[in-house]
Order: sequence, then C-alpha cells, then structure tokens
Amino acid sequence: MTVDFTAMPQKPLPYSDDFSSADQYVDSLLDFATNSHLFQFLCGGVHILDFFTSEPGLFVSAVPKEWQEYLVQTEPMVLLDFLMRDDLDTLVVAQTGPGQPPETLIQYVKDIRKLSLRRSFQPSKPKLPVLPRQVALGMNTKKVHEVTHFSGYIDRLSEDVARVRGKELTHLVDFGSGQNYLGRALASPPYSKHIVAVESKEANTAGAKDLDILSGLAEREKRIRNKKLYHRIMESVDPSEANDEEALKRAAKALGVTDEDIATIDLRSRKELQATYAREEGKGSIEYVVAKLGDADLAPVISQLEYTETHNEDDLSMMAVSIHSCGNLSHYGIRSMVLNSSIHAVAIVGCCYNLLTEKLGPPTFKPCFSRPTLQPLNARVVRESERRDPQGFPMSEKLSTYNDQGVRLNITARMMACQAPGNWTDKESDAFFTRHFYRAVLQRIFLDKGVISKVYHGPSEGEGEGEDGNESPFNFSTNPVVIGSLRKQCYTSFSAYVRGAITKLTTNTDFSQYSQIVREKLSDITDEEIAKYEAAYLPRKRELSAVWSLMAFSACVVESLIVTDRYLFLKEHSDIVRDCWVETVFDYGQSPRNLVVVGIKK
Repeated sequence: MTVDFTAMPQKPLPYSDDFSSADQYVDSLLDFATNSHLFQFLCGGVHILDFFTSEPGLFVSAVPKEWQEYLVQTEPMVLLDFLMRDDLDTLVVAQTGPGQPPETLIQYVKDIRKLSLRRSFQPSKPKLPVLPRQVALGMNTKKVHEVTHFSGYIDRLSEDVARVRGKELTHLVDFGSGQNYLGRALASPPYSKHIVAVESKEANTAGAKDLDILSGLAEREKRIRNKKLYHRIMESVDPSEANDEEALKRAAKALGVTDEDIATIDLRSRKELQATYAREEGKGSIEYVVAKLGDADLAPVISQLEYTETHNEDDLSMMAVSIHSCGNLSHYGIRSMVLNSSIHAVAIVGCCYNLLTEKLGPPTFKPCFSRPTLQPLNARVVRESERRDPQGFPMSEKLSTYNDQGVRLNITARMMACQAPGNWTDKESDAFFTRHFYRAVLQRIFLDKGVISKVYHGPSEGEGEGEDGNESPFNFSTNPVVIGSLRKQCYTSFSAYVRGAITKLTTNTDFSQYSQIVREKLSDITDEEIAKYEAAYLPRKRELSAVWSLMAFSACVVESLIVTDRYLFLKEHSDIVRDCWVETVFDYGQSPRNLVVVGIKK
C-alpha cells in the first residue's frame, strides 16, 4: 500500500491536465515519439553541417510545405513566443498568407506542449535558509539557487524517508560531487548531514577540500618545522621555486643540511597539506571517495567509508543524491537503490543527455527521415551505439521493448534536449544562429571546392543517387570537417570565420589529416569569393534559425522521454520500490534541468 507522506507530489509525473493518469500520458508520449516522422526528423534527423549541401536544401525538402512561408517570414523571437508561450487557442488560423501559422503547425506545437513535462516550480518551503557566505564560496548565481533549493528539498525528503522507513538516514551519497557545493551545504548547519562525495577527478576533490577548509568544515593539517632552518633555505632559492619540494631539498643539501634535519622541516607547500575533518556528535561530516564508477555497484565506495570500520555495513541507511550528474552517472545513481541494500532512497537531477550511452544499438528499421550518424562527426557516438551498453538509455523495460523495437534517441536528439529554448534571449539566439550559419555555409564551400565529398545512403548506398535518380538530404550526406571552436574574433564576420577555420585546419596538429587538402583546395580563395557565398546563402539564414528553433522546441519531448524512462525503471521494480515520482526542484529560468527523479525503497 502506498504511504501518503509530505514529500510526494499529487502526480507521479508533472504531465499536463490533458491526461487523466500517468499511464495515459506515457502511452501517448511513446505513441507520438515512435510514429511522428516530423518529430523524428527534428529530433535526430537534422545535421547542421549538411544544411546547405543539397538543393533546394534541407529546409525545403523536409519541413511541411504549408509551414515554410510562415517560418521564414517570422522573426526568430516571435517564432519562439509562438512555440513556447503564446495562447494557441486564441490564434486565428489563416487559410493563406504568412501572417498566421497554418493549422497543422499549430496542432504540432500543441502536441509538443501537451507531451512536455510541466516545468513550473514551487519552493519546498516558503523560506529556505540562506547559504552562509563561507559555504557559498565559488558558487555563481545559478549554483547558489540550485544548492539552496536542493539542500532544502533533500532535508525535507530525508525526514519523510526516515518517518516512512522507521530509520534515520546515516549518509547522503553524492554521485559526481565535483567541487562538492551541494555536499558542503548539506554538511553545514542547519542541515548537518553526513556526506559521501564520490568524484572521479582527484583535482576536483582537492579543490573541494580547500573550500571545506575555508568554510570551517575542515582544518588544514598542522605541521611542525624548524623555522630558523626553513627560512635559511627559503632565502637561498629563487622565489619561483618556493613551492617546489625537490628544489628546496636540493638547496638544503647545498647548504650542508643533513637528511635528518631536512626531515624535521616539512618542505611541502601549503597546497600539499591535507585537510583534516573532526567528527563530532550532532555535526555534519564529509568523506571523499575518488572513484570512476562504471556501474551502480557501490561496494568499492562503501568499503572505503570510516563508518564501516566501526559499524556493520547492514547499519548503513543511505540516500543517493546528485545535482546534474553527467550522462550515465544519473543511471548509476537511480540503479543504486535496486542493486545496493544500503541505498534506501534516491533523488537525482540529471544533465548532459548527449553523454548517455545507448543500450539498444542502431535501429533495425529506417524511419522516413533517418540517416546514419556521420562517422567523422560522431565517431565516439557510433562506437557507443554499436557496443550496446547495458547501462545506457533506455533504462526501463517499457522503453526497451516498446513495439518490439524499443525507443532510440541518437546523440543529435539528446543534445538538443539540453538547449532550454524557453530561456533564449534575442542576443544569445542571434549569436548561435550566426555561428551555425557560418558552419553550414563553410561546409558548402568545402563540398564545392572538393575538400569533402558526398556519401550516399539508403537502398542505393554506395551506388550513387537515390532510386528516383535525384539527390535529397535523405539519400546522401557529406563526410564533414569538424572544426570545433575558434577564437572569438573569428566570429566577427563570415570572412574572419573562414580564414580562422583554414588557419586552424592547416596549422593545428590535431587536424593533420585535413591540412594538405585544405592547402590545395582553399589556399587561393579570395575575400570576394567568400563574400559571394555569404551573399548567396544569407537570405536563407532564417531557414536555419527556424529549423533550429523547431528542433530545440521539439526536443522538450526528448527530455520528457529520458526522465519518464527513469521513472518507469523505478516503477517496474515494485518488489523493491515503495514509491517513485518526478517533480521540479529549481526555477527553470535559473536552471532548466530542473526535474528530480525520486525513489523510496520498501
């Protein structure tokens, strides 16, 4: 029987009022995601680098014809308002003309909105404790918001878990703790929790310990030294070597100091001194475990805890928590409650969906708008897809076996799910639309000049054009040159971007495979020729911005799929899980990855 306690929201998923139950919402979500070819195109079928490499272009070939005039004649921010905010029920649908969106577009927008999980936020308490200045060190405004609200949420959830299970939690395990901002806040008053901070990078742990010292949670290791002898050595070395222990030892020996005396000085730099943590009754604590988790088995972590030196492991009662754990770490945190007897609850806010691995591998069927992932662009992703990682997406049996095919999301779809179009500003939008425009036109130059070539797919893959003898974005792509980021001044104009890209490709050793052909094909390109390309494609920049906006908006449903999959995984383990749900824990405007997946063990 489900226990009614304070932490549980009214609905297990924040779905819209169009649905009467979570089951109805899930069925509608999966039906749309697997049957809407337009959604599949916008969330996984668009490669920006190939936007202009075919004619009449990807926009004309793939976007419904009746949408095109409205999309290209609507200002980007006006289009975003239409997609994200306008009251669609009050719009007057025009039969012709660009002034009003066509009815089919309005219906598509309604479908995406309906299937997107609600993101409105109410704080867990009317007034939460303000983070003390020494605890908030290193945090920006966004991080202060996240840590303040999630600390309050975890504190309230911990009390409810203890009341339901009849046993206090002994530890909170933070998956991917980074600089341990969350753990530091929870270990400090008024929460005073016991934190296990699991982090794969030693540098992050070292930085976190320095912040612990500044916050008063730890003290720097005391050292006893012969100050007179130490100052004598310091006076004999260059100031640049003052923190080099080996240089100081050499200087000491040059002064005739014996090895015994050197041992009494302690020549370690201040940064090398360890942080020491005093365990006191009624106060919080932090233990760091440096570990690169490859699955949800926490035995290697638990074995390192001081608690297990004085207590039986069965005495442990832990909750796995995380703010924005990257990629599969979210999966490990959620799975940990199923696989570890000591984990009694989870509360995980995910992030970095593009870093998730894939469980099902490449699709065994080809939707109308599918193309293979471009190997030069996403070589790692191709490898991940092929290896069928059992820890990857999807987690739940429901999504893994849906319609005997399962639900697959390629990296393009998962990357777009991190875009947060509801927070785009006019200035930011123009900047990244311009960057993508430059990338797409440069790819066209590469194709025309012979730097890259066409790659054909589909029934006639390897044999040339498609079955009807015509090229389209869906029977060929290119083998793209992926440049990555350039210096800021390269984005001041298209000419500066092209010149910066050529310089990088011909001088950076990371691009040695391109340097010779780029020199041969593009060394003599003139500013006039570059200007002609920009002039030819600039009228079509709105095509690119419109499709990118539609992609980011549609990918709200991709995030809903990922979060719902995590909820369903817990729900499917009803023999272990008492209750599970999803709710918002941050203000979307401050932190758009604001959905926490919660599970409570029986």
